[in-house]
Amino acid sequence: MVFLLNNYKMSAKDSNDRGTFGSRLGVVLASAGSAVGLGNIWRFPTEVGNNGGAAFIMVYLAFVFLLAMPVMLAEFVIGRGSKANTVGAYRTLAPGKPWIVAGFMGVICGILVLSFYSVVAGWTLHYTVESFANRLTAGQDFKAVFDKFVTNPWKPIAFQMAFLLMTHFVVSRGVERGIERYSKIMMPVLLLIIVVLVCCSLTMPGAGEGLQFLLHPDFSRVTTSVVLSAMGQAFFSLSVGLGCLATYASYFKKDTPLVSSAFNVCVLDSLVAILSGFIIFPAVFSVPGMAPNAGPGLVYITLPHVFNEAFSAMPLLGYLFSGMFYVLLLLAALTSTISMHETATAFIHENYHLSRRKAAVVVTLICMLLGAACSLSFGPWSEIKIWNRGFFDLFDFLTAKFLMPLGGILITMFVEWYLDRRFVVAQLTNDGALKVRGLRVLLFLIRWVAPIGVGIVFLNEIAN
Repeated sequence: MVFLLNNYKMSAKDSNDRGTFGSRLGVVLASAGSAVGLGNIWRFPTEVGNNGGAAFIMVYLAFVFLLAMPVMLAEFVIGRGSKANTVGAYRTLAPGKPWIVAGFMGVICGILVLSFYSVVAGWTLHYTVESFANRLTAGQDFKAVFDKFVTNPWKPIAFQMAFLLMTHFVVSRGVERGIERYSKIMMPVLLLIIVVLVCCSLTMPGAGEGLQFLLHPDFSRVTTSVVLSAMGQAFFSLSVGLGCLATYASYFKKDTPLVSSAFNVCVLDSLVAILSGFIIFPAVFSVPGMAPNAGPGLVYITLPHVFNEAFSAMPLLGYLFSGMFYVLLLLAALTSTISMHETATAFIHENYHLSRRKAAVVVTLICMLLGAACSLSFGPWSEIKIWNRGFFDLFDFLTAKFLMPLGGILITMFVEWYLDRRFVVAQLTNDGALKVRGLRVLLFLIRWVAPIGVGIVFLNEIAN
């Protein structure tokens, strides 16, 4: 990371040399893909289970549109307004000012998140292979199986590297031929798998109890802790504060409607998260003794047991359900890691005059090395601690507790407190060509509500 700061060079690239998304559909699907990830399908159901079900969902949706969407719009303004990577964006819009630190934070945060996120994605790739090989069978101690795998010195690293190579393949092909093309394939497939799995899950014997948990809010459960959890989930679910969406927005065409695009991304992201609940909770409630608040072990320990028990009379259906679920997780992880990889790749590509393919190789190799350290922190390197944390927990702590919330605060403050208001309005309205309903409300949310809300999330994360 010191290398990035000490060797930063002014880019001479013209914005016309950069790629662009070829269609509005590509914009929405790629941006939604950046937002949709393991947080929607794994963390969201866990948060719902821990915080009372339907009431949490309603509070969460309110914060998606009041808090996360304004930060997303701010990223869109920075990206398209500068037509540059996250560092180049601040250099272009605020030359000679210290705001450029926010751009470097985005690149560093993206690399750190991609490093430990790819470890979990590697676990998902492993479970996808195991599921289709029919090795997640009844009678196993799935906790012991999971622990044995993650503490293995080389298997998790191999799967983590294989997953990063999948990400590398897409990013190295460029914006339109890589990111947009594969987003148009992966996102529809992801949504189709979700619909199929929801239909299967609703046929399970415990589906009614699971639906009750999801659809009947108990507002007596809404405490300060639940509100703060919903606020944090809304912020992190949409991947705002990383600079990924600003990078994608730098590839938007001049006529791309920023407000409607952001709204559509929020709707798609929320839909995936909620439908994931319709997959998981009817399945969990179908097996006696299974808790809806199983926590992080839900996906790799609880659900394999659930799939076997719930479909014990129809093992073939259970086999297909399990396989499709892990493919869903894999696609969700891949659409997110592509955007993280692109943030760092664009920076290196545009500021160090490397070809896109070479820049992508640099990012992939860095994340492989850092990811290997994160993976080993569960096994042979478990005794190595920095601030009493292994590498995986340390990277998670630094990004979730500090870099992402601070990035969100700086992004919104930069757009509404530093940039000329006329410039911001011109971006949101496409130079006056679009009439944006509630524009003043949106500007108020970006100026006041978003930075205060993200600040509260930041303070809450530090306190915990």
